[in-house]
Amino acid sequence: MATTHPNGSEGHEHHNLSALQQHVAFFDRNKDGLIYPWETYQGFRAIGCGFRKSLSAALLINLAFSYITLPGRIPSLLFPIYIRNIHKLKHGSDTETYDTQGRFDQSKFDAIFSKYATTNPNALTSQELSRMLKANRKSSDSFGWIASLLEWKLLYKLAKDEDGLLQRDTVRGVFDGTLFERLEKERAFRRKNV
Repeated sequence: MATTHPNGSEGHEHHNLSALQQHVAFFDRNKDGLIYPWETYQGFRAIGCGFRKSLSAALLINLAFSYITLPGRIPSLLFPIYIRNIHKLKHGSDTETYDTQGRFDQSKFDAIFSKYATTNPNALTSQELSRMLKANRKSSDSFGWIASLLEWKLLYKLAKDEDGLLQRDTVRGVFDGTLFERLEKERAFRRKNV
């Protein structure tokens, strides 16, 4: 069983951000506490998504979520997402690994693997991931179910290993954003050495 690191992966500087804030802070490319659509686009490109997927993500994510995280009621035509209010975006039909304040819950994280990782206790196959998504789906929560499906399927596509397994440490890294940093470095290294 993994050691508990509620503020992020061991050795990762959390800057007094909750795990959920760390998860999205990667996309705040200029580190001003706001994520604009062009930063969402740049972040998705940095982790290896193509032009269309990155553009679609930027438009959908910022258009859908900007208003919810605003500190006031007046919308911004630049559609920023406020990192300090990201906990307001927690959706249903998820693993509940983030609590309502965006903090990491180790027991819920461990439950992902104890319940669904039957082939390998520290990794998920595509089928196990699908079984988890189906089990977490709330019948009256189509938005949450679709959001979870898209998040986890993208994670699997980007981060599965050569055996088609989504490793426990990789999944842990997505919850605090360290996976995104790793994917960006790996992609930059590959481009440099081509």
